[in-house]
Amino acid sequence: MSQITLVGRSSSHFTRILRIFALELGVAHTFRPVLDITAVDAAAYADNPALKIPVLVDEQGPLFGTENICRELVRRSQKAARVVMRGELNDRVVANAEELTLHVMTSEVSLIMAKAAADGRPAPAKVSRGIENSLRYLDENLDALLAALPADRAFSFVEVALFCVLRHLPFREVMDVSAWTHLGEFCNGFGERESARATEYRFDQA
Repeated sequence: MSQITLVGRSSSHFTRILRIFALELGVAHTFRPVLDITAVDAAAYADNPALKIPVLVDEQGPLFGTENICRELVRRSQKAARVVMRGELNDRVVANAEELTLHVMTSEVSLIMAKAAADGRPAPAKVSRGIENSLRYLDENLDALLAALPADRAFSFVEVALFCVLRHLPFREVMDVSAWTHLGEFCNGFGERESARATEYRFDQA
């Protein structure tokens, strides 16, 4: 297979998920940052008409969407790694954790965009409360979540996504997550992975 390009931002939690997947799976790739996230030309986003990142580009063209790209990375990997994707397990705690983790990720983007608008209007209180409630559930059910995942897994989508958003919230100064101690311990452990160390958040420079 030809080498792929991942288009995104080093400051994006959605992009970091892909980069961790690629590194864990040993998939050769290059990374192309989108320097101006306010651009309204689809070409700036590897021709994604939704003007969103991340995007995977290969000989077939662009592939949109974090989960779509993660599945493509798994398909391309030469490693016999057990990767648990979203929706693969018929377990209620896992399904809820997957849903709430993605909810936190998308809700955080809403708060960041509201802050960037700088029009003086606060984001609806429901958004922040929804994030806090979701993190509380995830903290209280973390042990059950990890126990429900296959013991022979290399990693899972929910673990990667949860790590990425938990580190992103304080990075973007959206929310202090130190109150959720079980999640903090999980992040500290996952953060020891080489893939996590290699993808620390930063703002891309031209």
